[in-house]
Amino acid sequence: MKRLLFSLSIALLSLAASAQQFDEYFVDRTLRLDYIFAGNNHDQQIYLEQMCSTPRWAGRKSRLADVPLKGNGQITVKDHASGTTLFVHTFSTLFQEWQATEEATKVNKAFAASYNVPMPKQPVDVTVSLTDFHGKVVGSMTHTVDPADILIKQIGDNGIPYHYIWKGKTLPIAEKAADQPGKRDYMPTEGPLDGEPDITECIDLAIVAEGYTRAQMGKFYSDCQRVVDALFAHEPFTSLKNRFNVVAVAAESLTSGPSVPHLGRWSSTPVGTHYDTFYSDRYLMTQDIHRLYDVLSGVPFEHIIVLVNSDTYGGGGIYNQITVTTSDHPTFHQVLVHEFGHAYAGLGDEYFYDDAYESMYPADTEPWEPNLTTLVDFQSKWADMMPKGTPVPTPADPKVPNYRKITNEKEQRLLDAATQRVGVFEGGGYQSKGVYRPAQECRMKINEVSQFCPVCSRAIVRITDFYTSH
Repeated sequence: MKRLLFSLSIALLSLAASAQQFDEYFVDRTLRLDYIFAGNNHDQQIYLEQMCSTPRWAGRKSRLADVPLKGNGQITVKDHASGTTLFVHTFSTLFQEWQATEEATKVNKAFAASYNVPMPKQPVDVTVSLTDFHGKVVGSMTHTVDPADILIKQIGDNGIPYHYIWKGKTLPIAEKAADQPGKRDYMPTEGPLDGEPDITECIDLAIVAEGYTRAQMGKFYSDCQRVVDALFAHEPFTSLKNRFNVVAVAAESLTSGPSVPHLGRWSSTPVGTHYDTFYSDRYLMTQDIHRLYDVLSGVPFEHIIVLVNSDTYGGGGIYNQITVTTSDHPTFHQVLVHEFGHAYAGLGDEYFYDDAYESMYPADTEPWEPNLTTLVDFQSKWADMMPKGTPVPTPADPKVPNYRKITNEKEQRLLDAATQRVGVFEGGGYQSKGVYRPAQECRMKINEVSQFCPVCSRAIVRITDFYTSH
């Protein structure tokens, strides 16, 4: 009992110290930084477009200078006077994906990106850096932010309705923030408690309507409930459900559905999603992240799902930036969870086609994604989860049926069981050779299995703990 009380005291002291550190350097507002990343396959430039201030800070208030994953880019906020690192955020970008395409060898292009950091009390130096596939910094830009700058655009409620679909935790009535609009934010919803969502203790996930007209908003809210049901039907998200808030943002489109360039169809939608990204007909994405953040003005969020009103297969996920998925394709559940695995937990694709123009996982570099390895530094990955005596590479179990040829429940059970055997299976990250994945089959490899492998599951739990445990 004494040990339990001592541990509880230490946790409370740690929480108090974290809050004190946050309050020392930041105020409870968000500084939105809009950048342009531009260049070609071997050159990149970083430009600051504008800065905005929005109410409340929905992100973490502890472990401010730590990161759970490296990503392909980083924002570092340092105190201007002392040089002390105050806040670090990592991410990946559509721009860097594009740099690995053949098109990037022929033309220069620019991509928008936006990131939220807590609003500093005093001037800070913000450094934005991009890395190549070897983890080497290849582009960097530092600028000073003075919170008193009159050109920091003050953005508040934009009038777009939003309603909570799920609240993991709620605040006592006495803790209601004085500057919260209330009218459109906090409507009765599902969750363990009634009341206002606790945006500081939970991960705030916003679902944005894309391709839904005003007349289709009832369908949008119904589809959002399907998103919540699908996401939390999969472990470890089921067990982590009370660490998430989910809010539906009802942005209206003038036309129904997204743009489909290969059919000559261009729609007027809030964030401009379209198929044929990088000329891949199923890659559904938007390059206009600034517009997306405008839609979310006034909404407390950390992660974004753009829910596209379409029955055509498509989607995408970029770490700490965006998840895009369609609402009505038969594989909606599977694609949603897979793409959210990318955007939320930084999980890499475990399938391989060997048709990529450029390798994203060179043999001399250990991937930062927690479920891929080149064996350069395998000990930092899932070596501790390997059964004793497991060969490396691990041969595939011939008893596991081909997922394309499943004909009965017994074969499906054998396929699902393959997700739980941890090894080092060659093939992953779009390459059949030199990149290894932790399971023969996994949610990050094929749609035909319902589960994440143990390594991917641990990665999801770890990143959730990072953002919600103090």
